[in-house]
Amino acid sequence: MGEENMRKRKGETNRERDEQSIQSKESKTMNLQKEVGLISGICIIVGTVIGSGIFISPKSVLVSVGAVGPCLVIWAACGILSTLGALCYAELGTMITKSGGEYPYLMEAFGPIPAYLFSWTSLLVIKPSSFAIISLSFAEYAAAPFYPGCEPPVVVIKCLAAAVIVIITTVNSLSVKLGSYVQNFFTAAKMIIVIIIIVCGFVLLAQGKTENFKNSFNDAKISAGSISLAFYNGLWAYDGWNQLNYITEELKNPYRNLPLSIIIGIPLVSVCYVLINISYFTIMTSTELQQSQAVAVTFGDRVLYPASWIVPLFVVFSTIGAANGTCFTAGRLVYVAGREGHMLKVLSYISIKRFTPAPAIIFYGAIAIIYIIPGDINTLINYFSFAVWIFYGSTVFALIVMRFTRKELKRPIKIPIVIPILVTIVSILLVLAPIISEPEWAYLYCVLFMLGGLLFYVLFIHFKFNWAQKISRPITMHLQMLLEVVPPEEVPE
Repeated sequence: MGEENMRKRKGETNRERDEQSIQSKESKTMNLQKEVGLISGICIIVGTVIGSGIFISPKSVLVSVGAVGPCLVIWAACGILSTLGALCYAELGTMITKSGGEYPYLMEAFGPIPAYLFSWTSLLVIKPSSFAIISLSFAEYAAAPFYPGCEPPVVVIKCLAAAVIVIITTVNSLSVKLGSYVQNFFTAAKMIIVIIIIVCGFVLLAQGKTENFKNSFNDAKISAGSISLAFYNGLWAYDGWNQLNYITEELKNPYRNLPLSIIIGIPLVSVCYVLINISYFTIMTSTELQQSQAVAVTFGDRVLYPASWIVPLFVVFSTIGAANGTCFTAGRLVYVAGREGHMLKVLSYISIKRFTPAPAIIFYGAIAIIYIIPGDINTLINYFSFAVWIFYGSTVFALIVMRFTRKELKRPIKIPIVIPILVTIVSILLVLAPIISEPEWAYLYCVLFMLGGLLFYVLFIHFKFNWAQKISRPITMHLQMLLEVVPPEEVPE
């Protein structure tokens, strides 16, 4: 009898241990895992900001201001503005430690409608189209060596772009760590070409190649409109400075690593951008740079020949890194919007085996592939990109509002109030600049599309019509079984 009782107690103990193990595993399954450290955080910022822009299209800033001196000043000023904006986001990110970037901040400050409009515009236009353009840039550079002397076929470019979207989406759906490792590798690769261009620039300067810097402010086009458009183009190259706020829940020790990643990452990018532009001007005149289709390739042909093939190769690495960083962070916006009930609930579910927001990332990749199908979407991006600064400005303004309405919130970082005020004013100017300088109906269409999200909000979120629930419920159930995903736990306030 004594032995039997001991066996029973032993069996009960084993069962309790198994149940605790299962509960522990389930609790781990229900939330995103904190896998991103300081180095990975810096790499996500640097890797996402430094994409194809600085290598192929710095001429847009030069065209706006017309001279070397103002061009370099604009690049430096854009870096300062991005750093100030990122510092505002550092306070927001440590005050509200939720993933999703601007979304939770707008939700806390202004309620669900502005947050929903942000997710509506970002998820359906801004982010997937940006992902598509970066992927198309990759495809053009990857295909170019196989078609010397002529442009690659459009079908080849689109198929390559779709393939890289599928690969990056798959990598980020499989593992947070794998996505981080891919980001770290390609960030290291792109920093190699950045260093090569900067070192070549210093060598050329040491050899006395300074002719293009003499009288560098002559023939400058200085006006409110030209400066605004130059800022607009420069800040587009810096876009991505807020990416770490999209994955706050996955940061190890976010109170330390979020601000540190920003303080190190953004100034590092700013210094690199200014030095790269100086390097370009050591070998190209202002006119030559404006005529170049791909500035970095022109630089490589003149300076690195016969090893000029290095430049397009590393531009390919750069674009893959930027696309991976965009996918890694934007998938979290879909996840958070789904968790709040502003998108299909299944988009907020987390993979049981991989601990990643797999449905959200797959949805994001699918929308990006749709954007590849039409012809030239650069025009679409130009008209919609000013919407980005509407939400950047609104988010920084939310920081000002919450200083007075949410005084009880813990603020591990508290920046001077003058910084968010300055960034908000600049955001308003950036939004109004293209409309005032070159007014077009397309800007009105963009605003109408953004406000069109209100119709969906009223029908499907505010009133929650039964027929919509009846349709979405079986879809959610089947996708849950197919993808092996479960709802996340409630995030503690």
